[in-house]
Amino acid sequence: MQVITIQSEAFEQIISKLEEIKTKVNEEKGKQPLSDTWLDNGQVCELLKISSRTLQTYRDEGIVSFSQIGSKIYYKAADIESHLNKHYNKAFRR
Repeated sequence: MQVITIQSEAFEQIISKLEEIKTKVNEEKGKQPLSDTWLDNGQVCELLKISSRTLQTYRDEGIVSFSQIGSKIYYKAADIESHLNKHYNKAFRR
């Protein structure tokens, strides 16, 4: 094994840079693109300002896609965003 000796100031700079990298990685790890985010019933109802019964109707009629694990239902945020964009009406002047 080879031993390398460096000045303490250089060592402190290396440690400081590693801490910066660690902080950036942890920040990025917490961020997820909206399209990769999964929402549950409560979150979607709150986002769309609708009741859980209305959301169930949307599922039954194929208006929104969903995934079900046991009794828990999840929706891709991208699908909800797509649904909102589909019903977007641009402002117009008369």
